[in-house]
Amino acid sequence: MTVGAGYHDLTDEEQAEALRPVALEAAACFGLEVHRLEVLLHAYNTTYSLETVTGERFALRINTNSTSDGPEIATQQAWQLALAEHTPVQVATPRRTVDGQWCASVASPALERELRVTCASWLEGDDVGDPSPEVARELGRAMALMHQQARTWELPDGGRMPLFDTPLFGDPDLLDTADLQEDQHEVLRIARTRTEEAFRRQYAGAPVIALHADLHGGNLKWHDGRLAVFDFDDCGLGIPALDLAISTFYLRGDDEAPEVAMRAGYASIAPLPEVSTEDFEAIVASRQLLLANSILASSTTQLRAMARTYLPATVDRLRHWLETGHFTRQLGG
Repeated sequence: MTVGAGYHDLTDEEQAEALRPVALEAAACFGLEVHRLEVLLHAYNTTYSLETVTGERFALRINTNSTSDGPEIATQQAWQLALAEHTPVQVATPRRTVDGQWCASVASPALERELRVTCASWLEGDDVGDPSPEVARELGRAMALMHQQARTWELPDGGRMPLFDTPLFGDPDLLDTADLQEDQHEVLRIARTRTEEAFRRQYAGAPVIALHADLHGGNLKWHDGRLAVFDFDDCGLGIPALDLAISTFYLRGDDEAPEVAMRAGYASIAPLPEVSTEDFEAIVASRQLLLANSILASSTTQLRAMARTYLPATVDRLRHWLETGHFTRQLGG
């Protein structure tokens, strides 16, 4: 690492290494004696695989870019525990710090601010990535079971979840100042207006429940024929159709089978959310806006570099949706 280099100027590997002291201090806060600490994922947040001297294994996540505060993290953890206790859905078990907190707060010299760190039991298996129809069906079942549980679950005292009733989930809009041509900005403006209208229609008078809000292959594991769900950092309150649309976004490509299987899996547990095709496609498309906006806000090197190609791709996908009424991530093969 170059002495005096700003965090944003570091490579991904250097950024993760700069955060290692935070992970080590946090491990002690959770009462864990580290034998091995390896970077698992450095993207929106930074997750390490932690093996203790006694052979136990945990996932330690530094909330590098996350905006979740203490009460929100406590609510995320409480919901995971409730799902583990009252549903067949397999989730990681969150761990408290030695003083009973759901997260550790550790100063980071690299980022010159305090970072929150969470710890959870290790889930066996491989990340799903692009789900097969078999896995997608189990995803649909798990989503429906989570929605069923959430309809009667109450937030803990002092707990809080953000309300996801707008396309950008309440985040500052950075797309207006993105480095794009005027015709590209016009596509983004029209897409924002259309998606905002769909959200208003679907949320009008509708009850909201806890949603994972990020159910895609990167947050799922498959082991011995069983699906596990992790990473509740993005969960919040919304309508069930939003969860379904978010997962649909990641399945949209050449092969319709996984999406069909996911919907069938959901329907095997509970009726699919009632939403018009037009509004559902708009909510699927809104995920593209959210991800593009999030990339612009990220401090992670690889995500910041992605903006140069991801923003034009975002415009192309949204233009296709506006012209056809159907959103797809797969354009031109």
